[in-house]
Amino acid sequence: MTEVLAWPAVLYPLTFILGLLVGSFLNVIIFRLPARMEQELKDACEELAGREVEYRPNKWFGLAYLMFPPSSCMSCGHRIRAWENIPVVSWLLQKGKCAACGSKLSLQYPVVEFLSGLFALIVVWHFGFGWQALAALILTWALLAMSVIDIRLQILPDVLILPLIWLGLLLNLQGMFTDIQSAIYGAVAGYLSLWLLFHVFLLVTGKEGMGYGDFKLFALFGAWLGWQFLPQILLLSALVGAVSGLGMVLLLGRDKTIPIPFGPYLAAAGWIAMLWGNEINRSYLQLAGLQ
Repeated sequence: MTEVLAWPAVLYPLTFILGLLVGSFLNVIIFRLPARMEQELKDACEELAGREVEYRPNKWFGLAYLMFPPSSCMSCGHRIRAWENIPVVSWLLQKGKCAACGSKLSLQYPVVEFLSGLFALIVVWHFGFGWQALAALILTWALLAMSVIDIRLQILPDVLILPLIWLGLLLNLQGMFTDIQSAIYGAVAGYLSLWLLFHVFLLVTGKEGMGYGDFKLFALFGAWLGWQFLPQILLLSALVGAVSGLGMVLLLGRDKTIPIPFGPYLAAAGWIAMLWGNEINRSYLQLAGLQ
């Protein structure tokens, strides 16, 4: 049995399938978490106003409360049955429509599920099967969920970012991705660098160039990878963001006054740095003649 489980031809497909299943849960988080955050904000406002608020007992159990009630069609309320909820496959078989009312289902469902499986496969292929791969998978899936939420609503939820900052520091107590000193300096430098850039930009232009969630996301990468990777992540995310933004304005006719969320670019750059950051740094030093 051990030899079978060690066989890559079995483990890689299992990793991809696991990623698909996790992707299905990520869709739940992406749709429900912002709605629950909005409800909790409304409850807090009602309490401050001295009005009675409905007790919601399951809101104290972290992300687990997002599992209830079971998934249903947003148009007709049809309860999604197990065979209608197979990642990617069900969406394709149903031609992207609800089995009950025929209303269109968002393309986000299969895309997130497929990307979750693909990214999981890449992570395990890169790190192998071990604790480092497991940690990288947790971060990868969280980054995917946060990126889609930021694209949809331009928010990066603290409930996802802050626990990951602490997790990165705890993992690096044992030097999983970097030493703990670099991780602590990275978390501090990541937050303060974008915080300072934000206020300088605000002072010069009178506009907010990014949100506070971006500061925390950058601090997250500092905590996981160390301060040494922060310049690479910032440069790569800014470059990709600028090119993508210009492309959307010129090719897709996007209104240039509409803000573009920076979080997805930062997340993508940090994920790339986690996997290939050392190789990128070595290549840069070689091109610059410093190595």
